[in-house]
Amino acid sequence: MASGAIYSSLRRRRSPSLEAFLAPVDLTDVALVQTLVSVASELVSCFSGRSFFFQRKNSRALIRNVEVFLLLLEYLRDNRTNIPMTELVCLKELYLLLYRSKILLDYCAQSSKLWLLLQNHSVSGHFHDLNKEISTLLDVFPIKDVQLSEDIREQIELLQKQSRRAKLFIDKKDDELRIEFLSYLEEFENGRVPDSARLRSFFLKKLQIIDARSCRAEIESLEEQIINHEGDVEPTISVLNGLVALTRYSRFLLFGFEEDELELENGSQLKKLKKGFITQEIAETFVTVPKDFYCPISLDLMSDPVIISTGQTYDRSSISRWLEEGHCTCPKTGQMLAHTKLVPNRALKNLIMKFSTAHGISHDLLEMVDVAPDTFPMASPSKAALEANRATALLLIQQLENGSQAAETIAAREIRLLAKTGKENRAFIAEAGAIRRLCKLLSSPNAVAQENSVTALLNLSIYEKNKSRIINEEGCLESVVDVLRLGHTTEARENAAATLFSLSAVHEYKKIIADKAGAIEALAQLLQEGNLRGKKDAVTALFNLSTHTDNCIRMIEAGAITALVGSLRTEGVAEEAASVLALIVRQQIGAKAVVEEKEAVAGLIGMMRSGTARGKENAVAALLQLCRSGGAAVIERVGRAPALAGLLQTLLFTGTKRARRKAASLARVFQRCEHAPLHYDGLGVGYVYPSNSATGRDTTFARDVSVPMSISVPAL
Repeated sequence: MASGAIYSSLRRRRSPSLEAFLAPVDLTDVALVQTLVSVASELVSCFSGRSFFFQRKNSRALIRNVEVFLLLLEYLRDNRTNIPMTELVCLKELYLLLYRSKILLDYCAQSSKLWLLLQNHSVSGHFHDLNKEISTLLDVFPIKDVQLSEDIREQIELLQKQSRRAKLFIDKKDDELRIEFLSYLEEFENGRVPDSARLRSFFLKKLQIIDARSCRAEIESLEEQIINHEGDVEPTISVLNGLVALTRYSRFLLFGFEEDELELENGSQLKKLKKGFITQEIAETFVTVPKDFYCPISLDLMSDPVIISTGQTYDRSSISRWLEEGHCTCPKTGQMLAHTKLVPNRALKNLIMKFSTAHGISHDLLEMVDVAPDTFPMASPSKAALEANRATALLLIQQLENGSQAAETIAAREIRLLAKTGKENRAFIAEAGAIRRLCKLLSSPNAVAQENSVTALLNLSIYEKNKSRIINEEGCLESVVDVLRLGHTTEARENAAATLFSLSAVHEYKKIIADKAGAIEALAQLLQEGNLRGKKDAVTALFNLSTHTDNCIRMIEAGAITALVGSLRTEGVAEEAASVLALIVRQQIGAKAVVEEKEAVAGLIGMMRSGTARGKENAVAALLQLCRSGGAAVIERVGRAPALAGLLQTLLFTGTKRARRKAASLARVFQRCEHAPLHYDGLGVGYVYPSNSATGRDTTFARDVSVPMSISVPAL
């Protein structure tokens, strides 16, 4: 029986119906023969006249074998009504054999040339396996017991002899091309750039890949194999990454930017470009995304699904936080956990990845970042891939410097894609001078060029050393802020906000960013008016900026407080908004500004009532710090809020460890205040709350807020 590798790969790519892999069990003998005739006829009609670029001899031989079976089946259909049991069993096996033949031929007809070239030995082996299956089937088929015409009997017997003698056939010319292709990879591995004339001959003459469009299709096919790879095919992921890099380099070296320029001029490329950006479609996919793709705790699309001892699946970050809080039960079922080992759910992860890719969702599974490296194989590029990418980057930067407007746009797009993965790529792209040239494109009147350039800078900024390069590049930060304020597209503004968030990871840059005219104002506006993704980008950037105490006044002056308070009731950003407010109210001026917002206290209390565990934690921490900084008047105002005492009581018993600690501290603040209502008396008395100090008092404000400090910057 042929290995399942090719067929599993095809199932991932084309998802044929279940009947392709199960023999019919309910058909009568006549109906079975008719079904087999239909399958064989379809196979012959689809492939007999088709030209196969690779696997020509193997494909033609298999089609001829099917033609012989078709003659047999047509004869049985026209001349037989009752079929013996032995023959019936053989016909059911033939059904499976025909379907596997159809899938294999379809694989050879539709797969990219480069992929078939790499799979030359493996695919040849599958053809040989089918030959052996034909031989086995004919050995047990009761030919002597079946009344056949003389010519059909002769053809069946000849097929039987040929299948017995058949040997594994690997086309030497195809294999020479495969070896040549791998030799170019070896040259990059050894630090040499392959000769352009040899590459031209290989792609144009030998493979007949004659333009940028067909070369791009080959790259996309190889990248699809990387995404679908599950360890059941060769070559390895590192080799595939190298071959993608080699092919991308050859594309721009040999075909330049002409094809892409034409597509950009016609406007057909714009839709494709937007597919890679974070768009409003993400928020709109909630009702269409399969519910099993969401984490039961966070209700977000899972990026790293894991299985716990009860068999339930959660996102790793959510269930890890649950366990760290001291819980020993399954959040969904309430069962006690036999152990706390987390087992990766790779099958579900692959399904989520394929769904995200198919629907244009930019998902963390497809976004490798330095600060939170993924286990996906693309995270470890080979030396050959790096060297090929380096050579490609030089070609692209040259186009940024001297190319046409369309070529600049395409070069920015390709730099964005190169910078999407790997700190090595991000390092040498910046070292080659891309940042200065990308900054110039930020002011481009072309929306696609602006979008590509700001996203490329975002991806480059993920690498720590590039943050200083961007900050120190004259006019670069101002240009990013201008895109945030006045960008041509929503995606450009969102990615500009994400860039500021990435840069503000360095403490000394937080003040520099906040002092740029219009930066905080634009973030506040995006938080109020943007879509869900834009709001998230804005609130995370504001969080980073608010951790610098000198930025408090600027946050107030820029209207960020109003935007943050308004976001307390916005699903998806409310938790982060509360955490930012908790940081701002550490200072008296910040506390005063927050209290002056009519909906601030009510919004925080509302989150304590109906927010997530993390949201309740952030809300009570914000109220606690507000009371500490705001004085007696604020304490009295907060303490008189309806239902607050009951909410604190609930948190004392059901909240997270940090929430319980903050609730107890807030209750003590009310008890100590002479103006506090009597209904706070005794709240927390006898309650032993967790603490890191002997007195139970908080040691640092960093523990006051459940803040998203592990947020990683997505590469787009």
